[in-house]
Amino acid sequence: MTDRSPRLEEHAHPRDAPVYLAEAIATALLLAGGLSAVIVLISPTGPFAGLGLPDALRRFAAGGLFGLTGTAVSLSRWGRRSGAHLNPAVTFAFWLEGRISRSHAVGYVLAQCLGATVGAAAVLAWGAWGRPLDFGATVPRAGLAAWTAVLLEAGITFLLVTLVLSMASRPTLRHLTPWTMGPLYAVLVAAEAPLTGTSTNPARSFGPALTTWTWTDQWVYLVGPMLGAAVAVWLIRLGIWGELRVLEARLVYPRRLFAIGGRTGVDSAD
Repeated sequence: MTDRSPRLEEHAHPRDAPVYLAEAIATALLLAGGLSAVIVLISPTGPFAGLGLPDALRRFAAGGLFGLTGTAVSLSRWGRRSGAHLNPAVTFAFWLEGRISRSHAVGYVLAQCLGATVGAAAVLAWGAWGRPLDFGATVPRAGLAAWTAVLLEAGITFLLVTLVLSMASRPTLRHLTPWTMGPLYAVLVAAEAPLTGTSTNPARSFGPALTTWTWTDQWVYLVGPMLGAAVAVWLIRLGIWGELRVLEARLVYPRRLFAIGGRTGVDSAD
């Protein structure tokens, strides 16, 4: 199969618009599909509310489906085209690693926020099922100090970015990176969602915040994930987890990469 990876120049150019469009579409699909799974499984007015299932079990299933939505989106034509960052914190980590220029990082983040808003708007169609959950808006639990919420979001984003960069740095494992999202989010959502909503993603929080006009402590979901991503990159650079080097700013990889003159290319055979 021919890989449709982004061929980005050092600085953003109008010809890169299809890559950003693909990132926006992929992020919209993540929000629409992932938040729909959360609403159907967790909403107190949804179809699973009266079955007596433990809340933690429903959160585990919802988180797993959210993560698997990310897997499916990453492996789609749009995810392969853009590299499937789907998350400003991931883009930020790739920028800190020197794998993407500042101008391209800005393009990706703008595309992610646009896509997240479109995806969150689609979730409004769930009506009465989605309303008790504010259609997926993330807000710290009542009584939880804002800086505690920041540290919690930083911690879970640290785990996400460390996992992504660790997988992406290992030639035998990098093509499996998208498949780690289901198990990871199943555990994170089951354990942490009652506290902050388990965002790990500023765009994921921005979209529902805008469509429902829910801005309570939304700065938490910018500062926390970015802090977590920065710490993850810092520790990787210190060699805490061994010698790790990310070759490309992407989550979805073909099986073979090759280097030309210090730059990374993609083998057309997957």
